[in-house]
Amino acid sequence: MDRRTFLASAAGVALSGLAAPAIAQSKTKIRVGYLHTLAVDGQIWTGVDRGLFAKHGLELELRQFNTGLEIFQALIGGSLDVLSTGAVLSNFPARGQGKVFLVNNIEVATAQLWVHRDMGINSFADLKGKRIATAVGTTAHVFLDRALRANKIDPKEVEILNQSMPAAVTSFISGAVPAVALWVPFNVTVRDKVKDAVKLTDASAFYPQAAIIGGWAAANDYYDANKETLTNLIKGWGEANDYIVANSEDALEAIQKNHYSQTPLSDIKEQFKAQKMFSSKDWVRMYADGSVTKWLQQSTDFFMGAANIKEFTPADKYFDPSLYLKAIG
Repeated sequence: MDRRTFLASAAGVALSGLAAPAIAQSKTKIRVGYLHTLAVDGQIWTGVDRGLFAKHGLELELRQFNTGLEIFQALIGGSLDVLSTGAVLSNFPARGQGKVFLVNNIEVATAQLWVHRDMGINSFADLKGKRIATAVGTTAHVFLDRALRANKIDPKEVEILNQSMPAAVTSFISGAVPAVALWVPFNVTVRDKVKDAVKLTDASAFYPQAAIIGGWAAANDYYDANKETLTNLIKGWGEANDYIVANSEDALEAIQKNHYSQTPLSDIKEQFKAQKMFSSKDWVRMYADGSVTKWLQQSTDFFMGAANIKEFTPADKYFDPSLYLKAIG
């Protein structure tokens, strides 16, 4: 081999060596549905902005929805791989539609019951026979049922007006209904628009005996075939979650600036206080000791009872903690 041929051959080997890292760095795309509320997308935006999902080889293709019901419909229809949502997480997987593998937080005070004092509502007893607006089948509905029963009111003793949450809040503001069960940040609108409005209670009254869990589910087929990808998603989520927990001031400022520019930072901070976040290591204990499974089951029991479904998949079957414990534990 002459010198020119040797150099050309050596250059080719060098270039082929350089190409390998580029292939290794290619990202796995994952279609993600989410709700645009801090309790659901806080870790998502932090992970995307700080490159934490990319660090673990993922590119999230994000698609926003208005309700958890809509997201699950998209997941079941095949247009999503995974989703992040609120209490609806305990509904469809119990029907065999989706596998839960990750939880975001406990929505301690995100669900709230507001009433019109000038319409004679000062206590739970005053709600008997009255209309309460809410979005049926959502976090707010689960909370409302629990709050009524805890205060010795049979849900059948009130009239539930099923509306989208914006419509339910509008009904309350206009005085069409004396009460509304909502989730943050709709409380800000009620507080600002109705001077006599009173928050009767919120979900924190029932924690830790009961808790409303929000989190992630994967389509059944996707879950079975992509456990390594889901493990990497959990790793990226864990780093984003821990950054928020350890640096909440900086994290919330960044989220507000980049993704909630129309929402005052003070409101973002209020939303943050309404949820209970834990470090990824603290979640390990709650996954392992069955706490998460118990909380999911409580919401599942409500959803299945409301739908009069007798045979359903229990939380210890539709929730798989093993991927999280492998990735974080």
